Amino acid sequence: MITKEIIKESVYELYKEAVIVLGDDVKKSLEDALKIEEHDLAKLNIKAILKNIELAEEKGIPMYQDTGLPVAFVKLGNVEVENLQQGIEEGIKKATKEIPIRPNIVDPISRKNTNINIGDYIPPIDIELIDEDYLEITIFPKGFGSENNNALKMALPAEGVEGIKEFVVESVLKAKGKPCPPTVIGVGIGGTSDLCLKLGKKALLGKVGERNPDPEIAKLEEEILDEINASGIGSMGLGGKTTALDVKILKAHTHTAGLPIGVCVQCWADRHATIKIYDN
Repeated sequence: MITKEIIKESVYELYKEAVIVLGDDVKKSLEDALKIEEHDLAKLNIKAILKNIELAEEKGIPMYQDTGLPVAFVKLGNVEVENLQQGIEEGIKKATKEIPIRPNIVDPISRKNTNINIGDYIPPIDIELIDEDYLEITIFPKGFGSENNNALKMALPAEGVEGIKEFVVESVLKAKGKPCPPTVIGVGIGGTSDLCLKLGKKALLGKVGERNPDPEIAKLEEEILDEINASGIGSMGLGGKTTALDVKILKAHTHTAGLPIGVCVQCWADRHATIKIYDN
């Protein structure tokens, strides 16, 4: 039995790791962006980001003032689990109080803050059933400076690959400096309107710099990334060679009459942490 208490403590530790320690893949991509940059202001911005990351780890404090809306991705294997949702919620409450992280969750109408970073339907928990002997939990704190620039298009099938490229690039360029570039762009293609946006968010869990195993999708990722970076928007929207660190794409089969495209924008702080819990 994987108990509620184990889930609670795991989620607390995951949230702590996610908001304080940025993944090596993202850090390397920022370092690589600095090496190729020629724009003085862009160099200054990327150096400041890297220093910020370093100080967060040294001092054990969140790297970014917006500690996000908690999103949980769960892979549920052939294990017995006690009160999964309650355990996740309790872990988030503990993280809010003890890390501490900023209480961000409010009622959308009254704007009253819950002060515990959970609320109606929050955290969203995506559950995938797997044929394994463990429970895997990923905590993904999603900041809203970037989330506010997400985009959805219910494209027509005739728009094809060129239509996908055009919409993704157009969405990122429209956002300009608002999502605190350099960004990571997650793209979901296919499914339904809600599924393609979920896939876009899920795509952000992939390692920055790694291409999709599908050669056709990998080519599309590279082409979109090149077009975005050719814009010159640059770090913090103030110019430079790197507007996006990477583009990550996931696809799903869809209806013959549709081509849903979801764009999920993530700022440079592409934060997430994962744990596998076995019942022994």
